[in-house]
Amino acid sequence: MKMSQKIIAKIIDDEGLKRTITRLAHEIIERNRGADRIAVVGVRTRGATLAERIVNKIEEIEQKKVPFGILDITLYRDDFRKRLKQPIVQRTDIPFHIDGIDVILVDDVLYTGRTARAAMDALMDFGRPESVQLVVLVDRGHRELPIHADYVGKNIPTSVGEEIQVRFLETDKEDCVLLVEAPEEEN
Repeated sequence: MKMSQKIIAKIIDDEGLKRTITRLAHEIIERNRGADRIAVVGVRTRGATLAERIVNKIEEIEQKKVPFGILDITLYRDDFRKRLKQPIVQRTDIPFHIDGIDVILVDDVLYTGRTARAAMDALMDFGRPESVQLVVLVDRGHRELPIHADYVGKNIPTSVGEEIQVRFLETDKEDCVLLVEAPEEEN
């Protein structure tokens, strides 16, 4: 568990988050010429929360149901064997076929690109989509893999000593994006 971290800045407040989600939903609809051939899959935990909100906004705009799924990538991460703790594997729930459709893959923060790569690997075990389009709320830079997001809520360049925290009402009792001091490494 992380100790209390010093907040450097509130990057996005609750109203800003609503506007950002609305904009992302409109961009997805525009690029895909509607919502007929898309499905949205969120990376557990905060990516799934963000994905559900985007789905709700797309359905409100398009007046049609959009397939929604949740993806757990724990066993696909390239660092899960390095961790000392036992990984907690949660349920993946993708109740539709992804073959031949455009999958909108959603995560909260894009950093090194390793989580997005793991999510794409996990997704491919469910079929062969027509395309995978990556949506992130925040792109903070510092890529280690050649991965970029197709849709970005906000670009927030960070330093090595900083982190992005996305907070949602559902899990954190508030809606916002914070820039915080990174915790010191434990030995």
